Amino acid sequence: MLSSLLNWDRSAFIAVNNGLANPLFDALCPIIRTQEIWYPLYAFFLFVLIKKFKKESWKIILAVGLMVLASDQFSANLVKNTFMRLRPCVEPNLAGITRHLISSCAGYSFISAHATNHFALAVFISYFFKSTKWVLPILLFWAFLIAFSQVYVGVHYPLDVTVGAVVGSLFGISFSRYVNKFIKLSI
Repeated sequence: MLSSLLNWDRSAFIAVNNGLANPLFDALCPIIRTQEIWYPLYAFFLFVLIKKFKKESWKIILAVGLMVLASDQFSANLVKNTFMRLRPCVEPNLAGITRHLISSCAGYSFISAHATNHFALAVFISYFFKSTKWVLPILLFWAFLIAFSQVYVGVHYPLDVTVGAVVGSLFGISFSRYVNKFIKLSI
């Protein structure tokens, strides 16, 4: 069972990394996966939360910080150091097949911290705008683009980002419930 799943994952990786190769994705995906490119969006989130919740916004910002710290440590340290799955860009069986589009390829692959953290943020932030129906799909699409880019540039398998997305979403749900239960904001 596990062998079949890993074979499927390797095939799906090749289909994305090689099969979808094109100049537009080659240019955009390395940028999309870069955290710094999203700083203006993070600043916008902070601005909107502060504007909407005023004096109570520090509680949400603290919860965001704790959530990102928890999701990042869980994915980047606990899970990766437990499974120690090689990244596709250094996997010997994929040598000569993998298109590696960024300069570094350090650490382990499973699970994607990028996917975990961004899906956690997407679900958590959308909680505060649940009356606006388009916010959640837009934020999930944003997190998906980042996760997809991780596979496209050659640093993660599809299973890494899929499990990261599920785990991140669970962190987002858990922390939004925490905020709802203990902070008592009017949303």
